[in-house]
Amino acid sequence: MLQTLEGHASWVRSVAFSPDSKQVVSGSDDKTVRLWDAMTGAPLQMLEGHADKVRSVAFSSDGKQVVSSSWDKTVRLWDTVTGAPLQTLEGHASAVSSVAFSPDGKQVVSSSWDKTVRL
Repeated sequence: MLQTLEGHASWVRSVAFSPDSKQVVSGSDDKTVRLWDAMTGAPLQMLEGHADKVRSVAFSSDGKQVVSSSWDKTVRLWDTVTGAPLQTLEGHASAVSSVAFSPDGKQVVSSSWDKTVRL
């Protein structure tokens, strides 16, 4: 074991490495998304805005954005440098269970308990 990343107040549901492997993103039932330094384990950003549990997180291919999904029926895009929220995507009728960026970083796909996939 190289690092233990501590700081979430509840279960961690999803994790991902940045494309350059320098950062880790995590999403938790505590309604937060966190960015960590993968080498030191130091916390870099705490991204707040979801109104319910975070289910899935992913980095864009350039590492400049993170996408997160939540039981609050939303998908959120975040700036990894500043931690600023960039966009909230709505439309699912139920919890959003999974998110991913396209390889070119231009699209986000999400799946939901409402039995739909959205681009």
